[in-house]
Amino acid sequence: MRILLIEDDTVLGAAVRDQIAGDGQSVDWVTRLDAANDAQRSTAYDLILLDLMLPDGRGIGFLKSLRARGDVTPVIILTALDQISDRIEGLNAGADDYLVKPFDLAELSARIGSVARRYSGNPNPVVTHGPLDIDLAARSVHRDGKPVQLTAREWALFEALLARPGQLLSKAQLEEKLYSFDAEVESNTIEVHVSRLRKKLGAAIIETERGMGYRLGKA
Repeated sequence: MRILLIEDDTVLGAAVRDQIAGDGQSVDWVTRLDAANDAQRSTAYDLILLDLMLPDGRGIGFLKSLRARGDVTPVIILTALDQISDRIEGLNAGADDYLVKPFDLAELSARIGSVARRYSGNPNPVVTHGPLDIDLAARSVHRDGKPVQLTAREWALFEALLARPGQLLSKAQLEEKLYSFDAEVESNTIEVHVSRLRKKLGAAIIETERGMGYRLGKA
């Protein structure tokens, strides 16, 4: 997934960024709402993590504006505001979840996964695809009952394809899912990950449309 993190606390922001990157996801971190708006105009994000108290305004206004223009990108609020009235305001403004600081980073990862699954249309964390048993919450794969070890990047690529069965994703789209703005991506990175996934999960797990992209195949 490509995630936009809007958080002005540099210590917390760095911790959340590193947690998301460690999960194999791509994250762009901004500390102001004006930068968030610029990022949104240039990139299609899969999820937004939103602080409510920012140097140039309140996150609630950003969220309301997002929903007013029909943007359905899932949003998880991260805030120190812990009153029931604050939670109600955030959820009524269109947030999908609300996490009060301080929070456990592993819980944040779990909530990101839960919200993403709901938006993909399948909230069930356990998926079967041919001989593969996939636990989206645990980020684990078993092939014919035997565990398969995937790296964080391999998992993120596989998850991106799994979330859109039958849909062709271009190399550029997959790079956007896996890497942030400032990451250096080698020209053959996606091809390398695809090759490794085929060796681990089955040669037919990813189909290639030459010159166009990749799609989930029959495991």
